[in-house]
Amino acid sequence: MREKTDILISGGGVAGLTAACAFGANGFRVICVDPTPPVIEAEDAAADLRTTAFLQPSIPVLVGAGLWARLEHYAAPLQIMRIVDAGGPEPEARLIREFDAAEISDAPFGWNLPNWLLRREMVARLAELPNVSFRPGVGFARMLAREAEALVTLTDGTRIEASLVIGADGRHSPVREALGIGARTIRYGQKALAFSVTHDLPHGNVSTEVHRKGGPFTLVPLPDRDGRPASAVVWMETGPEIARLAALSVPDFEAEMTARSAGILGPLTLVTRRSTWPIISQIADRLSGPRSVLLAEAAHVVPPIGAQGLNMSLADLGCLLDLTGKHRDDPGSKAVTEAYHRQRHLEVQGRVTGIDLLNRASMTETPVLRDLRAKALDALYSASPVRHLLMRAGLGVTHSPQVNDKT
Repeated sequence: MREKTDILISGGGVAGLTAACAFGANGFRVICVDPTPPVIEAEDAAADLRTTAFLQPSIPVLVGAGLWARLEHYAAPLQIMRIVDAGGPEPEARLIREFDAAEISDAPFGWNLPNWLLRREMVARLAELPNVSFRPGVGFARMLAREAEALVTLTDGTRIEASLVIGADGRHSPVREALGIGARTIRYGQKALAFSVTHDLPHGNVSTEVHRKGGPFTLVPLPDRDGRPASAVVWMETGPEIARLAALSVPDFEAEMTARSAGILGPLTLVTRRSTWPIISQIADRLSGPRSVLLAEAAHVVPPIGAQGLNMSLADLGCLLDLTGKHRDDPGSKAVTEAYHRQRHLEVQGRVTGIDLLNRASMTETPVLRDLRAKALDALYSASPVRHLLMRAGLGVTHSPQVNDKT
């Protein structure tokens, strides 16, 4: 006995759950599977302590999915993106430049939320959609794509007939592997520590990247915690250095992270455990196959710089929603899958390349190259048209209805 559905989504991370909510809200029959049930409590030892900043262009996707009304209350706005160069002899701020969303828009650049909370609210939203079946603990096993549909077998033996299969199942995507699509991977020898802190000085809705060596030290605003200003931190460094930092006692770690932050928010207090994540860049050779598409980290992976990762994923989703909306009778047809690849692959290639270059610049340890990095930042910031162009490029738009062009 086979089950039938319009869309099968492999992957129950933030991107996969968002896609399930969005397609379900658009009236499609959806089955979403993931072999690992989502962790929806911050105290759980397996909780994802990273955060996600949703930039302006991603909000309409969340609104259409019925998610933004659930999330907005918990979100910390990101009004200013601040870059600090601390590449001098000592880890002190020698150049600070702030990119204020008010220069180009009436809205903040974006809004920041913890990943575990996103999963909690997304799972709750799925329960409201009678045409969506979410099956945690069950994964994608294999697929046979035919002219009329894809025949998918799940790890529990269930067989599904789907018009469209979406691989949103991570950088080691089983769907991508089943399609025989390769991927180009760049390894940096970097890892990242993710954790949360409180601090004496208010963050003022400013997201801060401190550049010295090894990669950026990024502080992203969170709502106050126990009456104190709070931020999420992603600290990128070489693998051996991350291992050393992760093993430090809490007092020693707090001293080192405060120094690495250039004291921009005063002394930092660790309030969560430290989790470690590998840093790579990756892009799939193609973003679609017969009756299937790749989305999010199955399609592309970038270092956590400039809040690009998940926002690229939601741009994927927005494109796919538009295409399937025009072909509701057969959302997995070539008219959808081929157009999706054409519309997204070049854009994705450009962003992966750009973020790769930014990451390499942030890693440099040579003092002369650090000086050049600081001079380049100062020059780009000083020219208003260039600064505004960079801000819009970071959002992924050249113009939007929310933007007031003041250039």
